[in-house]
Amino acid sequence: MSVEQIQTEDLKAFEQRLSECVQHLRPYAWRWRIVLFVVAVSTFVSAGYWLLDEQTSQVSFLKSLYNHPIFALSCFILIVLFLAGVHRRVVAPAILTSRCKTILADFNMSCDDTGKLILKPRNL
Repeated sequence: MSVEQIQTEDLKAFEQRLSECVQHLRPYAWRWRIVLFVVAVSTFVSAGYWLLDEQTSQVSFLKSLYNHPIFALSCFILIVLFLAGVHRRVVAPAILTSRCKTILADFNMSCDDTGKLILKPRNL
């Protein structure tokens, strides 16, 4: 086998592995997107009810949260999700491909969002 054939096989193997990694992260990211969306919508809708309640301005903050447990719980869950790094999990495939693009730039290559390699022409 020639050196070019070996390099070609290595690039194909790398491309296949990168594509597998990106494809593996996509369902994972979609699940976290759905969780984040449901909690965010719950928070925004319950915040509307909390703000429109006439008693909210007449009672203490803690008492108003006690009167609106769905709002309090959804806010708490939203804060915990962001502290746990859900924003990174939602965009995990994009983070992986952007980091690979940074590394591959040194080798006159890039990759698309699915992990397919893009060979750039050599500068002469």
